[in-house]
Amino acid sequence: MAKEIFVFFQLLFTRRQLTLSMARREIASQYAGSFLGGAWTFIHPLVLIAVFWFVFSVGFKAKPMNDVPFVVWLTAGMMPWFFFADLLTTSAGVIVAHTNLIKKTLFPAQIFPLIRLVVGLVTHCVFLVLLLILLLFQHIPFTLYFFQFFYYSICLCIFALGLSWAVSALNVFIRDVAHIVGVIVQVGFWVTPIFWDLHIMPPNIQMLLKLNPMYYIIQGYRDSFIYGVGFWQHPYQTLYFWIVCSFSFCIGVYVFQYLRPQFADVL
Repeated sequence: MAKEIFVFFQLLFTRRQLTLSMARREIASQYAGSFLGGAWTFIHPLVLIAVFWFVFSVGFKAKPMNDVPFVVWLTAGMMPWFFFADLLTTSAGVIVAHTNLIKKTLFPAQIFPLIRLVVGLVTHCVFLVLLLILLLFQHIPFTLYFFQFFYYSICLCIFALGLSWAVSALNVFIRDVAHIVGVIVQVGFWVTPIFWDLHIMPPNIQMLLKLNPMYYIIQGYRDSFIYGVGFWQHPYQTLYFWIVCSFSFCIGVYVFQYLRPQFADVL
């Protein structure tokens, strides 16, 4: 398995320019022909945050979380989840969507989920800008913990990318995988504490929900931008996350490498 992983990443490194080139083309094609063009990159997250803020803060009268304005708390939680959900759902069908490249050439199929990751990072940066603007308007002071965002972003990319390789490969053989991923993402959206505080649950349920690796990342974003808590202050959760993340990442790479030679025959 170690050899397969080494070969896998060696190919990714040699094709890094192709990955970036196709990612730029993908980003440009998203808004080609539209009047506002790249402005939609900001409009979509802004409208999404505004709608959820209005529903939960105005409609359901959601109170500030630990004296933190709800819109700030909400944006910090939505930021990683939106990236994770978008990468996972779009990666599920990415191999099938590029059947012509897979069947006619010796194209490195493993870069497709990586391309989706690069594209997703653009929207992720837009979320970051919006969050920083909200923090500024709410007079939340800048701290060095803000830089911890990079650590949790790496956690998010590694975890999501491993899963993306697995589901993109499996969907070639079992087309229901894309639909299953969509359902899991929808369920995960509500069982993950994005809109609600984990502490409203009984202690035993809290322990169960903390087993979700995305809880570690979402709470980490809030710890970085809002609460000023270092990841080293949660040693057991950090250890648990990296065990699960490393396992899922290696399995994702192995599954993709194992199934890749059969893509052209099945497609």
